[in-house]
Amino acid sequence: MEKRYQIFISSTFTDLRDERQGVLRAILELDHMPAGMELFPASDDDAWQLIRDVIDGSDYYVLIVGGRYGSLDETGLGFTEKEYDYAVLSRKPVIALLHQNPDNLPRDKN
Repeated sequence: MEKRYQIFISSTFTDLRDERQGVLRAILELDHMPAGMELFPASDDDAWQLIRDVIDGSDYYVLIVGGRYGSLDETGLGFTEKEYDYAVLSRKPVIALLHQNPDNLPRDKN
């Protein structure tokens, strides 16, 4: 039996919605399990604990980078950066996907 990997997908949300969906579809087509922030809000300590638990339970961490920094936590740190920092600290293998033309993202996605 082949192992199914859980892959945490992280990015800013509104500007990279289509890109997240593409990565999610690719993961499913490979018969692996996607996980990510759209499954839960990242606005309080309980949610942050849940995010850490999901990252801990994931085999890989995929970061999609576009042109925005994203929503900030109470300390001024972006949630996407906070997730990334935690994944690195947890020694998760990180796969970073950089948007080829972040300046060309539609205005309503910036």
